[in-house]
Amino acid sequence: MADFREQRAAVKFCFLLGKSGTETLEMLKTAYKDDAMGKTQVFEWFSRFKNGEMSIDDKPRSGRPSTARTHENVEKIREIIKEDRRRTIEEIVELSGVTSLSVRQFLTKNGMTPVPHLPYSPDLAPCDFFLFPRMKRDMKGKNDGGDVKHLKR
Repeated sequence: MADFREQRAAVKFCFLLGKSGTETLEMLKTAYKDDAMGKTQVFEWFSRFKNGEMSIDDKPRSGRPSTARTHENVEKIREIIKEDRRRTIEEIVELSGVTSLSVRQFLTKNGMTPVPHLPYSPDLAPCDFFLFPRMKRDMKGKNDGGDVKHLKR
């Protein structure tokens, strides 16, 4: 994929040569094929250049800066994992104060694949139900409401 900064420099070059926005767009499509900037972007940059703003850098954007991927947070997560590699993502989130998504991204980027949890409670595994067929047969159709006196021993 082409760097858009490079394409903005090409748009500025065409602007300075006196080319139109449409001509510039066609030249970008010829040069960059599917990776070319879109029509709206080309005309937006032409507008900026016409207004005297000759920088090809993006304007600073407002919004909350990313705080999860700081050196301190990465080291925190790394130390938590070194202490116990069997920690769950939820435990790492609680101990580090970083979001679940950031922890998952950290694990993925560092070659660690989280083991997915089974969709059922570990104390009620389906295989347990098959370990006690006689008990299941004796309980069939009975609802004791918590009273187990009627079960055979």
